[in-house]
Amino acid sequence: MRRSVLVLTACIAIAIAATAGAQSIEQQLKDRLLGSASATSNLNERDAASGIKEALAQGVDRAVRQLGKPDGFFRDQAVKILVPEKLRKLADLARQLGAGKKVDAFELSMNRAAEKAVPLAANILADSVRQMTLQDAIGLVRGGETSATDFFRRTSEQKLYDTFLPIVAKQTAEVGVTRKYKDFSKKAGGNALAGALLGGGSNGTTSADLDDYVTRETIDGLFHVIAEQEKQIRNNPASRTTDLLRRVFR
Repeated sequence: MRRSVLVLTACIAIAIAATAGAQSIEQQLKDRLLGSASATSNLNERDAASGIKEALAQGVDRAVRQLGKPDGFFRDQAVKILVPEKLRKLADLARQLGAGKKVDAFELSMNRAAEKAVPLAANILADSVRQMTLQDAIGLVRGGETSATDFFRRTSEQKLYDTFLPIVAKQTAEVGVTRKYKDFSKKAGGNALAGALLGGGSNGTTSADLDDYVTRETIDGLFHVIAEQEKQIRNNPASRTTDLLRRVFR
């Protein structure tokens, strides 16, 4: 009888130890996902939420400063706005006819419009950060290396487009995007040829088409840079410039 009691006691002890071990592993995984609150940092969910918001704010600030300066788009091959794909044949023909400088001027004018428009994104994106819920933020801390940027894009892209489009239209008019397009299309054979290449009418591409294109390319470039900033913060300790970022992304 006594031997049976000893055996039962030993089994219970083993079971308790196994349960404790399982709980420890579960806690370690939870801590890892949340940036690890268990040891020295005392990180809680609100800290994690503040951290992801700070990371986004930092990414936006760097992206706007990087892109919103002369040559911010034009000299960055990752985001440079090229002649629209449906105009490439026309651009190639213009170059063959000795109008390569006019094509280059057209590309430069689109990038200049983007560089002037992109600083206006700062307030819109800041509003998106402020409106982020606690649960949104916690999910983004646990997400992939660009999950915050992806969330940002889902929640703010349409507002960015609606705000950017009239600004881009104004900027493209100021830097002469449409005029420069007409210059090289005329050299390549006029609007009739442009219309044929575009599959449209004799008027070819309109200023509204170009404004839409530049707006979308500006937004794509902006989110590309924000995503790169987020990846750096998540993966490169040197990019975590505040104590909070170092605690959340470690």
